[in-house]
Amino acid sequence: MRYSGFKVFTEGLTGNKGWKPVWRDPEPKSEYDIVLIGGGGHGLSTAYYLAKNHGLKNIAVLEKGYIGSGNIGRNTTIVRANYFLPGNSEFYSHSLKLWENLEAELNYNVMHSQRGLINLFHSDGQRDAFARRGNAMINQGDDAILLDREGVRQHLPYLDFDNIRFPVYGALFHPRGGTARHDAVAWGYARGADMRGVDLIQNCEVTGIDIEGGQVRGVRTSRGVIRAKKVAMVAAGRSGQVAAMAGMRLPIESHILQAFVTEGLKPVIHHVVSFGMGHFYISQSDKGGLVFGGDLDFYSSYAQRGNLPMKEHVMEAAMTLMPMIGKARVLRSWGGVMDMSPDGSPIIDKTHIDGLFVNCGWNYGGFKAVPASGWAYAHLIATGEPHETAKRYRLDRFRTGRGIMDEEGTGSQHNLH
Repeated sequence: MRYSGFKVFTEGLTGNKGWKPVWRDPEPKSEYDIVLIGGGGHGLSTAYYLAKNHGLKNIAVLEKGYIGSGNIGRNTTIVRANYFLPGNSEFYSHSLKLWENLEAELNYNVMHSQRGLINLFHSDGQRDAFARRGNAMINQGDDAILLDREGVRQHLPYLDFDNIRFPVYGALFHPRGGTARHDAVAWGYARGADMRGVDLIQNCEVTGIDIEGGQVRGVRTSRGVIRAKKVAMVAAGRSGQVAAMAGMRLPIESHILQAFVTEGLKPVIHHVVSFGMGHFYISQSDKGGLVFGGDLDFYSSYAQRGNLPMKEHVMEAAMTLMPMIGKARVLRSWGGVMDMSPDGSPIIDKTHIDGLFVNCGWNYGGFKAVPASGWAYAHLIATGEPHETAKRYRLDRFRTGRGIMDEEGTGSQHNLH
């Protein structure tokens, strides 16, 4: 079934009785060509591009919960391509281009809104760093505008420009950045993959990975054994646990990242805004809620909830940047399990086990990477060769020290990325 304005109109006149399920709920088959472990954004986009770009159909996506129950539904929905280092720069540029055509591609409203991303700076040193980053973005073919103090005021008049500790000096403006509806992205890719014959198996937890003679043979699940020629791990914060089933130890730590949303308000924040002197970022959803987040909870955990001191820390940053937010009531908070790599950049690679692939280490950047991650991972699985945009995301860089991509220059401590 294709979606259209006419379809919405006619269904409204007929009691909405003609809608069909968005995807099937099949029983798992005994064998597939490819099994993807993880039914989040990256797993679903990988399945979609395996089918669309490479013509592969005998594929299963295994999700231990329901589609969209992990990080794809637990983030602050930001889409951007403002990276600096070669390797990251071209990858996220590719992802942004895919985002810009995603709704037409999927025939699904993912509510992609290019409202612009504004990264504030509060010192001369930060200005110089953002000027360099902006030039790198322009050289990559993306957009960047360096704003002075008055330029920021025209866009964000509600900020505390004269804060004693953190006065606003200016900002780097990325007009093509913005947001998208996280759940809709999962549903759109799930629908697209299902339409092309992919089996989406929900409530199917992987409990083991079968390996014989250095070759992967399939997986053991809560719904029985499933044989497969290729197995692709794409389990976000659970990547370390899944890899352990194959006898691997990934260079990943799992940390909680909290996010918050307020009551619905009249339109007041028209961009995505990032604080330069604290890890705080905010936007306003289409329903009016202010959606914001900050730093990780600085301890390893698999719980999808955070602690109160970090809530206080994020609220302090919010009040420092825009005191008006103190009048808004917070409705709820949630936590995503972040798979943090030592250099803050992802891993898309083959493993030492024939037929076993890994996609993890997305840190804070997982949501905006969903289209390009699926595109590149599908290419790797189908062809055995890395995609041009992801060729630097090698797993062995942490063993050899060659090709480390420390985007933020914060060293090898996982929780600082």
